[in-house]
This record gives sequence, C-alpha cells and structure tokens, in this order.
Amino acid sequence: MTKYLKETIHRKIVSVRMNSSQNAFEDIFMKNLIVVGLGVIITYINGIFVIAFFKNPVFYTDTRYILYIHLVINDIIMLFLSVTLYVLNYALPLLNVTICSALLFIATTTGENTPLNLAAMALERYIAICKPLHHHRLCSVNRTYILIGLIWILTSVPALTDVIIVLVNEPISLFLTSIICYPKSLFGTNQHLMRVISIESLYLSCVWMTLFFTYFRVLQAAKAATSDQVSARKARNTILLHGLQLLLCMLGYITPLINFFFLALFPKYRSTVLFSTYIMANVIPRLLSPLIYGFRDQKMFRYVKMYLTCSLFLTKIDPNEVQS
Repeated sequence: MTKYLKETIHRKIVSVRMNSSQNAFEDIFMKNLIVVGLGVIITYINGIFVIAFFKNPVFYTDTRYILYIHLVINDIIMLFLSVTLYVLNYALPLLNVTICSALLFIATTTGENTPLNLAAMALERYIAICKPLHHHRLCSVNRTYILIGLIWILTSVPALTDVIIVLVNEPISLFLTSIICYPKSLFGTNQHLMRVISIESLYLSCVWMTLFFTYFRVLQAAKAATSDQVSARKARNTILLHGLQLLLCMLGYITPLINFFFLALFPKYRSTVLFSTYIMANVIPRLLSPLIYGFRDQKMFRYVKMYLTCSLFLTKIDPNEVQS
C-alpha cells in the first residue's frame, strides 16, 4: 500500500510539473504571438504611409510631409528592433555582446529621434502660421534634410557614449561573450545612469519648451488673425497632439516606476504586468504617428485610403486632385 501511494504521489507531481511547464510554454507563446502580430499590423499601417509618400512626388517638396515620413520610418525601425529583442529574449536568451551592442545602439538612437522630430514638426507649423512669408526660405527641402541629419547625429552620440563607457570599463574580450540582451544588462553602470539622466533631461526639456513656445505663439496668431483661422486652429491642434505623442514616448522612462508600483500590488502577476507595460510603452505608441497625424491630413489620407482599398492599383490619380 505504501509503495502504491508513493507511486501515485510521484505520478501526480510529474503531472503537475508537466502541466506547469506546458502552461508556461503556452503563456510565452501567446505573448510572443501578440507582440509579433501587433508589430506586423502596425508596420503594415506605417508602411502604407511610407509607400504613399514615395510613390507620389507631390509630397517631396513639402517640409511637413518629409518630417512626418521620417518619423514614421523611425517608428518602423524602432518597433522592429523592439519586437526582435523581445522575441530573442525567449528564443535565444544569450546573445553575443557585439550583436547586442549594435541592436541597442540603433534602438537607443531611434528612441531618441522621436522627441526631437516632434519638436522639429512643431517648429515647422509655427513658422508656417506665424511667419508664412519666411516659411519657404526657412523650411526648404535641403534644410529639412540637414535638420534630419542633425537629429541623427544628436541622438547617435549619446548611444555611442554608452558603448564607449563599456569599452573603457570592461576588457575587449567581453564583446566575444554572450549576455541577455537588455539595456541594463550591458549599460547598467552608474556612468550609464548619469549619462541617461543628464542627456534625457536636456533633450526632453528642450522639446517640451519648444512645444509650449510654438503652441502659445500659434494660439496668439490665431486670436489676432482675421483670416485663415482654420489653418491656425489645425496647427494648434497638431502641436497639442505632438505633446500627447511626447507623453506616450516618455512612458518608456517611467516604465520601471510603473512596474515597481503594480508588482507591489500584484506580485503573483509579474509576467502579465511586465508584458502589459511593454505593450503600452513600446508597441502601441508606434501606431499613433499615422493615426494622429496621417489620418488627419486630407492630402495624405486620400492616397493612403486608395492603398488600403487597393483601388490605387486600378485608378490613376492626378496629383492636382489632392492639392490642399
């Protein structure tokens, strides 16, 4: 009887472990499936806007659309890297440090690009409304591409600094080893923390001041204007939406605090909390650029609607029909 009970208990323990392992696998599989699925859907939507831009020369000479499509392409790159790193943490937990450094470098750079691009877009709207006679000169196509290049330089230098700090403090042989590819696992020193606090504070302060300045100046222009009230109102609303986008971008900075708060309340749901905050901070904001800006613009939206309904492949549209 004792032997029978031992065998029964052993079988139950094995069964519980197998069920637990199977449930854990199903949970991981579903979360990765959701992340990849959202990534594909958002990339498809963003890709439609990119195709609409490059296939229609009517957008090539407009600074507003050049800055906008740069933001969308940047979001596509950032989302691809974010989803890739998320899946790799499960599929390939240990990644070569050199490859990890390159992925994190690009991810950090594209993450920093978004706030600066939003500030540039707000400034362009401010000049268009408040200094319309100088808009063509100040916001020329060549200057816009120079500005985009400057944004990439300003954001790549801090990301490169993270790698340099590792090179200074660690032996070069570290780059031949493998680690869990996560920013804090590679860039987790006090020097990295000081770099993040100082640079992020500087950049975000400049961006917020730019948004506040442009919003109130456009607001004043709208009150003083006797004509073109519609354009001023649209510009003001656009800058407000840029502020909303910036707030969502800042979720990435306060995610650790949010995780700490909710994990203290729901310690049994650690995996669910971390997954939810990841989706809210890293995936969903990438969808907002086309939804907030692209669908509000009649010229861009008309082309996008044609691609979404596949009718653009059947009907050729005269660019003059969508001039705003």
